[in-house]
Amino acid sequence: MECFDVAIVGYGPTGATLAHLLGQCGVSVVILEREGNAYHLPRAVHLDAEVMRTLQWAGIADALEPKTAPHPGMRFVGADGRLLLDWPRPQGQGPQGWRANYRFHQPDLEKLLRDHMAERETVSVRTRCDVVSLKERKDGVELRYEDRRNGRTCRVSAKYVVGCDGARSLVRGVIRAGMEDFGFHERWLVIDAILNREKPELGDHSVQYCVPERPATYVRCPGLRRRWEITVRPEEDANEIARPARVWELLSRWLTPDEAELERSVVYTFHSLVAKSWRKGRLLLAGDACHQTPPFMGQGMCAGIRDVANLYWKLALICQGSITATAAERLLDSYESERKPNAREYIATAVRLGGLINTCGTQEALRAAFPSADGAARMESIAPPLGKGLGTGDKAGRLFGQPRLSGGALMDDVHPHRFVVVADADLVDQLSAPEGTAIVSTTASADAAEHLAQVGARAVILRPDRYILGAADTAEELTQLLSDRLPDPVAA
Repeated sequence: MECFDVAIVGYGPTGATLAHLLGQCGVSVVILEREGNAYHLPRAVHLDAEVMRTLQWAGIADALEPKTAPHPGMRFVGADGRLLLDWPRPQGQGPQGWRANYRFHQPDLEKLLRDHMAERETVSVRTRCDVVSLKERKDGVELRYEDRRNGRTCRVSAKYVVGCDGARSLVRGVIRAGMEDFGFHERWLVIDAILNREKPELGDHSVQYCVPERPATYVRCPGLRRRWEITVRPEEDANEIARPARVWELLSRWLTPDEAELERSVVYTFHSLVAKSWRKGRLLLAGDACHQTPPFMGQGMCAGIRDVANLYWKLALICQGSITATAAERLLDSYESERKPNAREYIATAVRLGGLINTCGTQEALRAAFPSADGAARMESIAPPLGKGLGTGDKAGRLFGQPRLSGGALMDDVHPHRFVVVADADLVDQLSAPEGTAIVSTTASADAAEHLAQVGARAVILRPDRYILGAADTAEELTQLLSDRLPDPVAA
């Protein structure tokens, strides 16, 4: 029986990104995916700078960026056309080394992820393979799957299994993880259209129409692609409302049939759920398998990419055999304790935004959802820290920016998958860092001092996922932090 370090069930963006990152660390991976090809129609349409930075590590961000569209922000508009809530997004390169937000076409992302997987020599991709059972043993997990190309039942084993297999996750079923319900379950008609020519009056902003009779969302996507999401009333039939004639009726305030082609119209039920357990022994969950969110924050796929950015380096450390069994358990436990609060906050905010839309955008609803709002309010982007896990101090668990080094390269391109010390030059002049730990001083980077000032520290130790492990203001504090930190994963 073939043996791997990690088996990934599911080959969507979450599973594929995890495979790239593990493969770069020399971890042997098998991906088992029941479908033969990536889904060819649009799904997720938004990603943010943190996700783009993770795709930078995977080696595809530079190829993806030209295929994206800028995202200036989101506006909530009342039935009378009055602006209720403005959510502007920063433009230009931000602290992560990328623009704050992007609109993208998911098939473009999936093609890049899959095309570049050939570069990962330790990753084996097996499509049309339907996992039918998982059996955990003392030193690993046995997976049985049906190879649908020939009807044979096959077996592989892995030290760990990560279920990236979506909302109906088989792996979650094996774990028997219940779901925490945030109470949002609504049917929305999702319409993807391709314009025949530019229509500037539609605008580049996303717009939430808080209209009493039919709340709706407009999203500008790359090129000539545009998306609308429109509420489906309880009495309406899902098949009937998705028929082209009815779709064009619903789009009539924005678009006519001679201006665009319909690419897709389908009714989805948006949920707000978080798995109560993300791990059982050697089985773990990531992406939609452990959380589902309404789309109003654009964080569905982003949350899955954040999951695997948190998880990959921990699995790599364990699979490389460089830490004790006790340390391995601590690392795996920290995955859920760190990621779940972050995911929950995004989902809770999305539910509040959904409530604002569905209560028709009254000022009372605005104040209830956002107590600090006054009149036509401006919403600031949230960036929740990680939950309690690794590291110490009040700055642990905060995402750090990406300095640009003196030669012009971004830090993560030079020091991938490593712990990194970023510090004022006088703190690292005599520093003896552990083997494999990179050092970026304020004299070796044009903007490292700015990044340190943002978090209010003179030195930080960054984990491979670029969250802060600890911060220091003296050479003695920094030396102590380094002596306590975890071993470094070795990149392939």
